[in-house]
Amino acid sequence: METYLENRQNKENIDEDFWSTRLSKLADMLGIDPASEVSVLFVDDEEIQELNRQYRSIDSATDVLSFPQEEGEAFPTSPEMPHPLGDIVVSIETAIRQAKEIGNSLEREITFLLIHGLLHLLGYDHEGSEDEEMYRRQREILEDLYLSDQR
Repeated sequence: METYLENRQNKENIDEDFWSTRLSKLADMLGIDPASEVSVLFVDDEEIQELNRQYRSIDSATDVLSFPQEEGEAFPTSPEMPHPLGDIVVSIETAIRQAKEIGNSLEREITFLLIHGLLHLLGYDHEGSEDEEMYRRQREILEDLYLSDQR
């Protein structure tokens, strides 16, 4: 899977090679087509709050936002072009706070948020039994990565 990462925050050093590799591994574990592409932005609370206000009319910071590329009709692409799944935005500031509150490593928390974002790009949401399925998939993937799951 093709990944594009951009770090727009200065709260934590982000190893883009590590997270690109991790994202590709997560996509593989979720059965995402290797011809897909995903963009990830690492931001601070101020930027994610602005995005949350702009796109969800919620004036507060959040941990992760997902913007699927295909909510309506798919954009036509040729077979040799990557298939864009969408964008994931992670607030590193919130991830740091949540990791401390839960007692997890920052790596584990960011991984959890990336899994959550990928599942949203695949069409999962927080409605009824789909919410339970989403969290079950997240836990399974974390366990497969040998990261403790405290959620």
